[in-house]
Amino acid sequence: MESRQIPETELILHPDGSVYHLCLKPEHLGRTIFTVGDPDRVATVSQHLDQLDFQLQNREFITHTGWKNGHRVSVISTGMGTDNVEILMTELDALVNVDLQTRQVKEKKTSLPIIRIGTSGSLQTDISVGTLLASEIAIGMDSLMAYYPALSGTQDFAEAIQQELGLSFRPYQASASPKLLAKLDSAITRGVTLTCPGFYAPQGREVRLKPRFDQLIERLAALQIKGRSLTNFEMETAGYYALGELLGHEVLSLNAILANRPLKKFDSAGEATVSKAIQLALTTFCP
Repeated sequence: MESRQIPETELILHPDGSVYHLCLKPEHLGRTIFTVGDPDRVATVSQHLDQLDFQLQNREFITHTGWKNGHRVSVISTGMGTDNVEILMTELDALVNVDLQTRQVKEKKTSLPIIRIGTSGSLQTDISVGTLLASEIAIGMDSLMAYYPALSGTQDFAEAIQQELGLSFRPYQASASPKLLAKLDSAITRGVTLTCPGFYAPQGREVRLKPRFDQLIERLAALQIKGRSLTNFEMETAGYYALGELLGHEVLSLNAILANRPLKKFDSAGEATVSKAIQLALTTFCP
């Protein structure tokens, strides 16, 4: 099945041979990938590289590639949401696992380490603002994985959330790369992350429109599976983990906790917390 030639309409390339949305060629890509949601944060990360030798922007996708402690790395922005993550993951995979000239899938596959450096809100009172949290498990509340093959792991949190909220669909559940997770200092908080398909009602916020689910944060925070609770929520991690599993890439999401939703507290030192997350990522994965 993988030996087929991928049609032009399935994997769109620019006339120069670069992939459609990222506008990258294989030689532009590092072998360790750091991703951020906010395009402005790419430069905040790449300023810590020892050398920067490639920069490009197309839409919300900005790429800076260079060197850190002898590691060739790329820092790429995605914008918000798992729809953008799907574009990123698919095109990153094509850059390393598809011969873009022949449009044939390569026999020998490359597995990329992909580390998300993002921001998040805590669902638990004891996870304070300023915490750095690694997502060990992520549950997607969006419909992305309805279009892809089934995931192999347990779906216990996903099933519990569906039952608690009476959802007409089942969320999906995927895990971080054990290989990347093991590289982190054991003092870094591990968590179970909820990936939401929006910032306002899907995360229990009310501005003018009242969310459909009453006491969403309290109900989700109270759920327990095998002694574990949901710790935080954001908008990308589950998409990364699910596609990472299916495509064979090592993925880890690091979250700077900027809000404690039950306590209604926001991190007044948010930039410093994000900076700590960036330093943690670079020192851990580019030693």
